[in-house]
Amino acid sequence: MNVIINKQDLFPANTSFLAKEHKLFIGGKWVESKAGKSIPVEDPATQEVVTHVPAGEKEDIDAAVKAARKAFEEGAWPNLTSLERSKMIWRLGDLLEKHADELAQLEVIDTGKPLAFAQTVDIPFATSMFHYMSGWPTRLCGEQIPVTTPGDWHVYSTREPVGVAGAIIPWNFPLNMLSWKLAPALAAGCTVVLKPAEQTPLTALRFAELAQEAGFPDGVINIVTGYGETAGAALAEHEDVDKIAFTGSTEVGKMIARAATGNLKRVSLELGGKSPAIVLPDADLQMAIEGTANAIFFNQGQVCTAASRLYAHKDIYDQVVEGVAKIADSLTLGHGLDPNVNHGPLISQSHRERVASYVEIGREEGADVVTGGKTVGNQGHFMAPTVLARTSPDMRVVREEIFGPVVCVQAFDDDDLDKIAKIANDTEYGLAASVWTQNLSKAHLLARKIKAGTVSINVHNFADATAPFGGYKKSGWGREMGREVMDAYTETKTIAAML
Repeated sequence: MNVIINKQDLFPANTSFLAKEHKLFIGGKWVESKAGKSIPVEDPATQEVVTHVPAGEKEDIDAAVKAARKAFEEGAWPNLTSLERSKMIWRLGDLLEKHADELAQLEVIDTGKPLAFAQTVDIPFATSMFHYMSGWPTRLCGEQIPVTTPGDWHVYSTREPVGVAGAIIPWNFPLNMLSWKLAPALAAGCTVVLKPAEQTPLTALRFAELAQEAGFPDGVINIVTGYGETAGAALAEHEDVDKIAFTGSTEVGKMIARAATGNLKRVSLELGGKSPAIVLPDADLQMAIEGTANAIFFNQGQVCTAASRLYAHKDIYDQVVEGVAKIADSLTLGHGLDPNVNHGPLISQSHRERVASYVEIGREEGADVVTGGKTVGNQGHFMAPTVLARTSPDMRVVREEIFGPVVCVQAFDDDDLDKIAKIANDTEYGLAASVWTQNLSKAHLLARKIKAGTVSINVHNFADATAPFGGYKKSGWGREMGREVMDAYTETKTIAAML
């Protein structure tokens, strides 16, 4: 399997952006980090350092939180009407849309993903989040409460912003994850301190420029680039942060939760997954094969909802394995800016080594490597799309999150939906699942039995700004998107008056 390293020329705006001296965005100003340290930003397809960003630390987080607190308590932001806040958030969505092509290029340079994916998924989704969430400031309301206490009472509730929100986001969908956190926080009236992943800070910094252009008051949005163990840890444990939102691994999520206990700040966590895709014998096989292959190989398998456990009925098992392997072999690996490429590199050398080590563990445990199973190329962090067959529930490759283009296929021979659901639920995670069948009655009944935050039918990796997203079990706390996310960024106050 060959790797193509051809890339389009960058837009002049992006060339200038990469060449500039990057700073932290705190209190509406671009400032240098206190310690003066920097982080190299690498193109994962070429291993070329494309720019450097500041390595913010605790002192920088302190300054950002102080700016966010000031903006929350005084000045223009808390005095805006709900309609004015709505218009500002909508305007930010418009600016993302206006600069979509530039942002997509930056996302490719940062993450390595194919440009077509960034153009059709990442940037449009981020835009839709700000447009959708711009409607919530005018819809956040309490209710009048008919109390049971004797006497004449006027009792009602109000919804108020929780305060200063901290957001820590991962490297797989940088701008998308930014939008999932910032759009609802701003809609609720919170101010925000964002710590992007150290591997992928570019679109966050460009976003800060667009937020300035949209007219957000100083201190409402603050961006501190830095490492997780320094800047991220400082933000999670900060005593003046009222809420922390994190997307990442379950292990780090537990650390975030422990760090938040100091002031008992609100916590929402979107964590790991080991999602099942279940192909019943009556499924449209072509649709199921193409869909489940996309469910694991999209974004090089670096997706928390990736269908890394594929279950096919014994009557169609061989066809499913053969079909998914054929698609894996057909993918073109290379630089994401090459329009012919549909499979990019993994995010880093260490992550590629981790994914490759899991394939070796699978071999040692007795799995059959149908295709892939090796690193590819002399440049970049490429891993061949891999299909492991003849896997079993006790194997580590089946039980642990690999976060790469590796699917474990297992056969089942039962038609009892309870038993099928038991197989799907045999995991410590519960983020997503999919059911592939032409029998909608079976599909909906099975969906009810699966313990996962999102269950899709004849599709996988479904997400929409209007639909709540989150996990069961070790896949996290709380929900993002939809109406439910507003609960994470608001407090409910009861006001009671004796008349």
